Amino acid sequence: MKSNGTAHPLMKHYGVDAIPLSHEKLDEWRDSLRGGITFQIDHTNILVTGGVDDLWINDKGKLIIVDYKATSKKEEVTLDANWQIGYKRQMEIYQWLFRKNGFKVSDTGYFVYCNGNTDKEAFDAKLEFDIKILPYKGDDNWVEGTISDAIKCLKSDKLPDSGSDCDFCKYRAAVSEYEK
Repeated sequence: MKSNGTAHPLMKHYGVDAIPLSHEKLDEWRDSLRGGITFQIDHTNILVTGGVDDLWINDKGKLIIVDYKATSKKEEVTLDANWQIGYKRQMEIYQWLFRKNGFKVSDTGYFVYCNGNTDKEAFDAKLEFDIKILPYKGDDNWVEGTISDAIKCLKSDKLPDSGSDCDFCKYRAAVSEYEK
């Protein structure tokens, strides 16, 4: 898909000073199953990959990572729920990947959130959405350390301690107790 060099009206409405990126690798970067944006970790066989939903570019030549999300709820969509930390980490890894591939990347990325209208009396064979663009200022300083820790863990002969919030670990502990 090629950009025609103009901002979408929704971008203008939310004051996003950027246009969709036109790049020969955009389709590859979007394909997380067969490509994506990749980075090889030095001195390992570890390849970090991610498939972005979209990329915009601002007038300073910085890439803007864009991630699309969809839901259907009555309340206003935000990025404030505890479970949405995963969305934020995903954005930060994408920012890190593009930086590692030599691109200038804006710290601010955007979530384009589509919220299905729940107040319709009937669907009438169509769904309607309210669309909101939510800015998020990412900080990818944690990424390299986390990848390094994961590599050390994978190479270790010692199992890591389980986390108190790990559902699988709680399940395994319960099964172990039951089997005694």
